[in-house]
Amino acid sequence: MLKTAFLYDPAFLKHQTGWAHPEKRRRLTAIIEHLKTAGLWDLLLHPHVRPAPMEAITAVHTPEYVDRIRLDCATGKLFKPDEETVGSPGTYDAARMAAGAVLTALEAVMQGKAGNAFCAVRPPGHHALPDQAMGFCFFNNAAIGARYLQREFGLHKIAIIDWDIHHGNGTQQAFYNDPSVFYFSIHQEGLYPQSGRSTETGEGPGRGFTLNVPMPTGASDSDYQKAFLTLLDPAMARFRPEFILVSAGFDGHRDDNLSSAALTEKGFAELTRHVMKLANQYCGGRLVSVLEGGYSLSGLTASVEAHVRTLLNLPAPS
Repeated sequence: MLKTAFLYDPAFLKHQTGWAHPEKRRRLTAIIEHLKTAGLWDLLLHPHVRPAPMEAITAVHTPEYVDRIRLDCATGKLFKPDEETVGSPGTYDAARMAAGAVLTALEAVMQGKAGNAFCAVRPPGHHALPDQAMGFCFFNNAAIGARYLQREFGLHKIAIIDWDIHHGNGTQQAFYNDPSVFYFSIHQEGLYPQSGRSTETGEGPGRGFTLNVPMPTGASDSDYQKAFLTLLDPAMARFRPEFILVSAGFDGHRDDNLSSAALTEKGFAELTRHVMKLANQYCGGRLVSVLEGGYSLSGLTASVEAHVRTLLNLPAPS
């Protein structure tokens, strides 16, 4: 059985956001320390990460926007492209490496070197628009990955399943007119960025290829599992993806202060198991997940452990 790849690079720590910002470097170092303590680190593949080539990034983002981020980072100071988002001198390199980690993971899975993969990256990506950073995000890692699969491997139908507690408005916009990428987002209703209504289903040739599932405050593991069974499963049966990408945000954990959901690490293991079942059913198990949110260190590390254990087909610890 092929192993699970874990994609990480120290360049991600060069993205600085200030001491009080929730999207901090400690998120990744805590994950790594926790996986080592849990005895999972040595069970994982650790491919060398390279920066994403510019043509992969500009398949989603405008060249002018990419250059603007590079120049902002070159000032040597912290900068704020929007009210919530902070960049630093190391952000451009970190963001290129984050996108590159996803491409490296996709190559490992497509070339049969790994069975699936988890990308522990920052900055996150699913709020990033073609020409605008927002919501802690600079380059849209999952969207860049979907376009890379199409261009480099000739795949025609990609599914992006986004369970971050916030709606991935950037990913939705990237594919809103495109029937070749199915975007599913389950998120807390009314949270930032106040998009992701159930009536937002795509437009033009992309109509029907966006499925938003806004959840009420306090949604539980069983609520999410029901939504996957009743809404996601039929959509995947119709679409029949050739590859599944997961925008894996863990900020829906009950310990996270940026949401009011009631998810647990066991619930995230079940969601992982569910998308693995879909990947096995439709695309030979080809699945890559990409870290988005998750700001309670205890909730994040427990959820990532549960997610990685499931990707490895290991039982939960007794």
